[in-house]
Amino acid sequence: MSELPAWPVAVPLEGPRLRLEPLRVAHAEEAPAFLADVRLHTYIGGTPPTRGELEQRYRRQSAGHSPDRTQGWLNWMLRRHTDGKLVGTVQATLTRPDGHHRPTAELAWVVGHAFQGNGYAKEGAAAMTHWLRDQGISPLTAHVHPDNHPSAAVAAALGLHPTGTLHDGERHWTDATSP
Repeated sequence: MSELPAWPVAVPLEGPRLRLEPLRVAHAEEAPAFLADVRLHTYIGGTPPTRGELEQRYRRQSAGHSPDRTQGWLNWMLRRHTDGKLVGTVQATLTRPDGHHRPTAELAWVVGHAFQGNGYAKEGAAAMTHWLRDQGISPLTAHVHPDNHPSAAVAAALGLHPTGTLHDGERHWTDATSP
């Protein structure tokens, strides 16, 4: 069997109102400003991370892959064009089921509570999804809490549809044509 190709690397992306910056450890300085609101964690769980925790997390994630290289990690910070503020993140965790060359992606998005309701999650996730599809990554999936209607709307806007599968209390969404 031939060696599997390297994981794709996050590149800067642009949306109409947002710049998607590949994750860097330096983002840990600004990110607590939008991640600190406990209401943000209603559906994603956990508690607001400290700057130190974010530095550790971002150091691991910015490597672009898991230590054993079985997953690729693509992470972007969402920065508004108008004022340069970070408003959220989008990410894709890549895997190669059964060792296939073509990766699949599990998508996620988080927008700070103060910035929600402005379409930033939809815009950032759409830019990421378009780029992933251009890279030949398919299918795309997401897990959304059944009560998180704004995130369900983002998933639907990306062309994902809900399945009957729940995992850890979250509904599985996919763009695959079969379950």
